[in-house]
Amino acid sequence: MVDYFHIPLSEDKQGRWYLELTYAGAALKNNWSLSDVGISFCSTLKCFVKKEDKPTLYVFNAVTQETMAIKENMSILDRKVSDLRMLVTLSCGFPVSVYCLRTPAGLEMYDCNTLKDYQTDIGTTLRLDVWDGWKEFLMGCLLGQKPKVQRYLSKEGPVLKYQKRVALYIAAFHGHTELTEWALKQGAQPHEAVGVHPCRAWCHEALHTDVSNCPIHAAAEAGQLLILKAFVNFSVLCLECKNAAGQSPLAIASKHQHKDCVLYLLSKIWSTVSFLKLSVPMRIYIKIKQWILRAQTRRCHKSQPSRARVSGAKVGDTVMVDGFTKPKMTSKSWYKAEDKSWHTAQSKLPPCKQQPSRKPIGSLPMSQHDTKKQIFTFPSLVDAKNFSEVQSYQQENQKKIAAPARKEKNIKNPYLPQVPLPPVSRVHYAHPQFYCTPPSGDCLLRSLFKSFSEHSGRTPRENAIYCLAVARVNTATSCS
Repeated sequence: MVDYFHIPLSEDKQGRWYLELTYAGAALKNNWSLSDVGISFCSTLKCFVKKEDKPTLYVFNAVTQETMAIKENMSILDRKVSDLRMLVTLSCGFPVSVYCLRTPAGLEMYDCNTLKDYQTDIGTTLRLDVWDGWKEFLMGCLLGQKPKVQRYLSKEGPVLKYQKRVALYIAAFHGHTELTEWALKQGAQPHEAVGVHPCRAWCHEALHTDVSNCPIHAAAEAGQLLILKAFVNFSVLCLECKNAAGQSPLAIASKHQHKDCVLYLLSKIWSTVSFLKLSVPMRIYIKIKQWILRAQTRRCHKSQPSRARVSGAKVGDTVMVDGFTKPKMTSKSWYKAEDKSWHTAQSKLPPCKQQPSRKPIGSLPMSQHDTKKQIFTFPSLVDAKNFSEVQSYQQENQKKIAAPARKEKNIKNPYLPQVPLPPVSRVHYAHPQFYCTPPSGDCLLRSLFKSFSEHSGRTPRENAIYCLAVARVNTATSCS
């Protein structure tokens, strides 16, 4: 067919020209058989030359692991990154403040620069990265899974409020009624701007203009009629809520050609609010309500000046400076993110107080390498030359105790065996058990006799006589 009619076909980076045959209103494919379709002799086929435009850019979404095609004119390459991010938001439904775009080399693209500044060409695949630890949270918002969204919420107050606004925005864009109802109960307002992450609140002058968009604008862009009805029933201020471009929800719905949404918004705007003796047009009623809310806000600020709302960052807040601080938009999972320190702090047990190791009396130290060799050590004994010295020393001690001038409660006897006792333990748990196997009776006696002989320098017989003599002297002294 191409050769017979000499139809020029071409293909380049922008698109391709191709030939399409139709029969009975249906397009014929190349692998179809004419007899199977029912085409007979003298049938008339229509031939069309069509143009298929290729996507100008591709954007890989790190949250959904899908690639989005940006089918826009080539003039988008001469525009700024902020314009491209507006198109990405319309494709995925993410607010512009929760993600950033990166080049194939991993370089972050800032809104003030053009796409050509980053050497972006037709067919380039860019990457969409979100805040660290937000991957599971945003996936729950996209799927409308309320339990998953609740699980991955932040424990920080400002970040938590920001996440609730983000959840309401995404739920409004994708039409998740259950998640929308939950976010409204949590305090998120449909006519309140999503805003930015608290660590970017200080640089409000360089932010994207679409950070002032509200969930009602997302519902109007996506044509979610049920969400629009829920928002208007929640607050009629949504009807006159303007975006960064000064467009109301009605203008946004008409721009995207959502007929049902346009008819509903028109019927609400041109309705009247009836009171007991008065009926007010909806536009007038909205202006009166806005005036009352502004007056209440000013009165609250005057009565409580210390609690007045302060815009931007405050002392002690964490801020992020583009190009200087460590990037926090790398799409790390919640389990690998650094901002999960609150979770580890709660699950971590306090350190145990280590008590100084004390050896109880009669402990038998055992070698760690050789468990069979057991060494028994006892305190050394002080030698006494004769029993008279012991008796005279005890008499002197008795005189010191009886003297009224000096009252000493504890008198140490250097001639008697000195065994240091450990301090009284006030801990209510038992001392560690001994894990060594006690020796037999014969071995223990031999070890005891050997130890006495080594430390006293006397034979076991002499040592026994010495001990009996000392005991006899102590008994006689106590009886006298």
